Amino acid sequence: MDNLRDFQQIVCPHSEKNPRNSEGDLIQLSDGRILLAWSNFVDGFADHSYGYIAGKTSSDGGYTWSEPFIIQENTGKYNVMSVSLLPSGNDILLFYLKKDGVNHDLHCYMKRSSDCCKTWSDPVKVSSVDGYNVVNNARVIRTKSGRIIVPAACSQPSPNSNSAVGICYYSDDDGATWQKSKESVVLEDSRTGVQEPGLVELSDGSIMMIIRSDKGYIYKAKSYDDGDTWTTPEPMPLVSCCSPATIKRIPDTNKLLIIWNPSVYGKYAKWSDRWPLCSAISEDEGETWKSIKYLEMSPEKCHAYTSITFIDQKVYLTYYEWYNLANKKDFEGTSLKLRVIDKEWFY
Repeated sequence: MDNLRDFQQIVCPHSEKNPRNSEGDLIQLSDGRILLAWSNFVDGFADHSYGYIAGKTSSDGGYTWSEPFIIQENTGKYNVMSVSLLPSGNDILLFYLKKDGVNHDLHCYMKRSSDCCKTWSDPVKVSSVDGYNVVNNARVIRTKSGRIIVPAACSQPSPNSNSAVGICYYSDDDGATWQKSKESVVLEDSRTGVQEPGLVELSDGSIMMIIRSDKGYIYKAKSYDDGDTWTTPEPMPLVSCCSPATIKRIPDTNKLLIIWNPSVYGKYAKWSDRWPLCSAISEDEGETWKSIKYLEMSPEKCHAYTSITFIDQKVYLTYYEWYNLANKKDFEGTSLKLRVIDKEWFY
């Protein structure tokens, strides 16, 4: 593995009995193994199909993997999905969504493991606002102050509106109790509103939220009080289809890494136009971006919902791969892909 500049594999392939594997996250355990967790759908391939959080482990840096196992069984009326993994000392915190309604009842929960994910605590409910709380995979952060922040896009469907607002749920006691941010983030003149927000802490201690939008660009907002209040969203200089971006700071550097879909169709792109998949680097806290690299380029495939994990000098990426074929519906035939790339490649 140490000599591989870019190792790729379909780590969770779809099958007839398992038509969709998507939305994953990775973390290195205290015993050195790597844990992969993802949304595993076994009865259909739509967002509301039956599914649970599955896992695999690797003892050789991601080259080979164990047989899959269940991390979180389905406790919802429809599924559990969209996993985030966060270290807490020697413990691991697991965040996931529990879906009890197709578009009106979705909430985030957290569990803890103190034995390398062999067993888990009882779940703690994170989201407190009634409605549909969308938290993407690999989205939860811990700030320098120790606060854990979970960014959600919350919608409450009504005859007049189906747009979402950004809400941050936070904990100052390592996940024991949760509170809601004082302000919601609102995207004006948007049919969809704030979708699938992500967070990164900046060098001055402020937090930047990146927002999936229907405006043809990634939008951003900032908080100067650890996620309680937010500035008005504004566009970033990154053209994007209506698809989530993922952002993370490269450890011990002034560099931010972003992965996103700069579709040639811009705001007119459909969800099935999520190509190419690109990366870029910012050295000025997200104001400008350079070193654009193409991770995936085929218009016959869609790639999105990336996780970014830094282990030693390598960047571990997971994202879904879906072939855009005429006879495919929704996310039918979706597999989870793994990339292990030398960190310097992105510069």
